[in-house]
Amino acid sequence: MSRRKTGRRNIKGQNMDRRHGFTLVELLIVVAIMGILASIVLPSYGGYIVRTRRTEGQVALIEAMQRQERYFSGHHSYIAFSASADDPEAAGFPWWSGDRAATSAYELDGHACPGRTLADCIEIRARPGTTRVDTRFRDPDCGALTLDSLGNHGAEGMPGGRASSGRTGRCWP
Repeated sequence: MSRRKTGRRNIKGQNMDRRHGFTLVELLIVVAIMGILASIVLPSYGGYIVRTRRTEGQVALIEAMQRQERYFSGHHSYIAFSASADDPEAAGFPWWSGDRAATSAYELDGHACPGRTLADCIEIRARPGTTRVDTRFRDPDCGALTLDSLGNHGAEGMPGGRASSGRTGRCWP
């Protein structure tokens, strides 16, 4: 008669010789792989967030310029506006880029183009992360975005403050 090996058993009588679960080395390898993947993915994700918020600012500038053009059609002049505007007509222009000021990426303001009057030209500027909007947002590549009634667009973070033809794609499509 052959003897059957019983092996080690726990209190409930279950066989403890079979391995269940993962070893510490296997778990450390998985954690290391996850760390490597996270270090690749997170910077890319941050770049997408900045580009998405930049697009929000560009759309806000275009919408504000369209409102300025409608105002110009009726008054033969543009109107300066900002978050602290006292003029009731200027206060009607949104000074933020998103749905609500607190969550918006950019603060907008409009003023006469350099060397011109409001009867001729207006420049609208979108400044990222001011105290009146989301202060955590920064756009180190482009800084403040600008659009004027002559069709010029630029970014203060670029050399000369204007978008050159070689770098337009980064700050303005």
